[in-house]
Parts: sequence; C-alpha cells; structure tokens
Amino acid sequence: MVKNVTVRRGVRERMSAIISVLGAGSWGTALAVIAARRGHRVRLWGRRPDQIDEMKRTRCNPDYLAGHYLPDGVEPVSDMERAVQNSGMILVVVASVGMRDVARELSRVYPESIPVVSATKGLEPETDMRMSEVLAEEIGPASDLTLCALSGPNFAEEIVQALPAGTVVAAEDEAAAQKVQKLLTGPELRVYTSDDIVGVEFGGALKNIYAIGAGIADSLQLGYNVQATLITRGLAELIRLGINRGAHPLTFSGLSGLGDMVLTCTSDLSRNRTAGREIGAGRSPQDIAGSGKTVEGIRATRAAREMAERAGVEMPIIDQLYEVLFTGKSPQDAIRELMERAARTEREEEFVAATRASISDDDR
Repeated sequence: MVKNVTVRRGVRERMSAIISVLGAGSWGTALAVIAARRGHRVRLWGRRPDQIDEMKRTRCNPDYLAGHYLPDGVEPVSDMERAVQNSGMILVVVASVGMRDVARELSRVYPESIPVVSATKGLEPETDMRMSEVLAEEIGPASDLTLCALSGPNFAEEIVQALPAGTVVAAEDEAAAQKVQKLLTGPELRVYTSDDIVGVEFGGALKNIYAIGAGIADSLQLGYNVQATLITRGLAELIRLGINRGAHPLTFSGLSGLGDMVLTCTSDLSRNRTAGREIGAGRSPQDIAGSGKTVEGIRATRAAREMAERAGVEMPIIDQLYEVLFTGKSPQDAIRELMERAARTEREEEFVAATRASISDDDR
C-alpha cells in the first residue's frame, strides 16, 4: 500500500521555485519528495523511460522506494531539457560512476547562473575526482557555474517518512549555500551551511569505506569495542587525507564527517555495511560489485588508497580493506595485521597544527 506522509506546517509555502532533481534512485527520489513538501515544483529526471512511465502511472518509485507516495508537486521526466527548464536549482543525485555522463548531458542544456548541487557521495573511479570537480570540468568551462555539495547522515527511507534529520550544504559562494538551505530546510530536514566543499565531499565519499569494514567486523562477531575503534581511527585517517587535499579539519567533526560515519557504520540500512557483512560471511566483493546495487565504498576504497599512496598519507585501515576487497586477503588476516601494528600516540600533531592554522585563518 502506498504511504502518503503528511507533514504539519503552520502555513504552507507558496510554489516558489522549480527544482530539478537528476537521478531517480532512492536518494534522488527522497530529495524530490522533500522539495515538494517545501511547496516547490519538482522535476525528477531518470534515464530510463520505462521507470519514469511507471512513476507517472503509480505515483511512486517501485524500484527504490516502493510504497511511498510522490507528492503532486513531483513531475517525473525522462527528457533532460524538460527537467531543467526554468529551474531555480539543480540537484544531481546519480551514482559516482555515472556522474560524468550525466554532467556532459546537462552541459548541453544548462541554464546559466543557477546553483548545481551534487548530492552524490563518491569519487570518480578513473580519476579520483570529487563529484563537484567532475561537474566543473564538464559544465564549468562554458558557463557561469555555481557549485554546491550536499552531504550528511541521511537515509532516504527515513527522509520520505518525514523523520527528523540534519544535513549540510557546502559552497565557496556563501549566498549559493544559503539559497539551497532556504529551499530545502523544513520541519523534518535541518540544513546547515559550510564553505568547505572539499571536506564535505571527502566526508561523504570515504565514510562508505569504513562502513564496509564495520560490516565485516559485525559479521565476524568481533564485538562493539572494535566498531567504536574502527569509527574513531577511521575518522583519523579521513581527516589525515582531507587535510592533505585542502579540507578544514573541523569539518570532519560535523554532519558529513563524524555524523555520516556513525550512521553508515552502525545501521543495517547502510548498503555498504550490509556489503561488509556479506563479505565477512564469505561472499566475493566482485560478486557484490556486479550485483547491480550501488556500493560506493568498494570503488572509493581503490580511489582513496591510490590517492593516499601518491600523497604519502598513512591510511592503514584503508590499506587492509583494499587487500580484502581486491587481492583476496582474508578479513581475519587483515584484522590481525592492524592489531599488530607498532604502538603509537593517539593525538596526531599534524591535526593540531592544521586546526590551529584553520582557526587563525577564520579569525582574519
């Protein structure tokens, strides 16, 4: 049965904007629902005409969020030009492996000077580029492009149920981030702003890797202690690489860092954690990657390891997960090697120095 969730408001907003959502997966559909509840007209674009026709007919997305009603303000479309016509904001919510193709298609019809928001958590497999970098490369050279990144501890299933959540939108242009914040903030989604698009994207992309590790540990029944250790030491690795790439270290203590890491590593709603559980039980990572379900953490592991090696950044958890995912090392051997590493101090001086430098820069 289709669920029609009613969101209470004091006064319903007027239809104040047309918002384009490119990507009719679970998260894209959830963002379309959120925007429609804000009172906006939404065009939800999908590449497959058969999926779009089914959504028009049934008023739900049976492939991803079956049983949840699409508000009247959501118009499913399969034509890109129609999707972005007279739009006030474009949300791109496709798998990282398909981002470049969609960005290239968007570049041919992009309306000048409106914000383009990446809500995809991942790195491009061939180039290790962040999603905003892919969008900039394909759209930016011939346009006046304003880019944002949206990320946070958000499961699509809970969002469409109108359960309360928080997320963060980052942009170098503060006014653009505030515009996105205003368009999407409401009773069930609190949107914060940030000027650290690098940190927000890295947090969203790399936490998936550690969620696979958390799933493996859970499958092996290694207890709660190891889960907490994995999250905190994984966060330390994430910060280490983020600082190297120019991120603000304190970004990783927020929604797109620690918040998303905790959610993805501990919830059974996480695809990456679920994939880790299956790997711990003996299923091949290659079988999971080829199953048709997007598990961003598998691709991100390879990208992050290569990035860290080039930069000379130490990331032992990612090194071991790479060996498990791509060379056939057993999870038990990977865990043993991590536990037998040389003892060290917890506080890392480069974190302290980078934090102090960032705070000093902010005070200027």
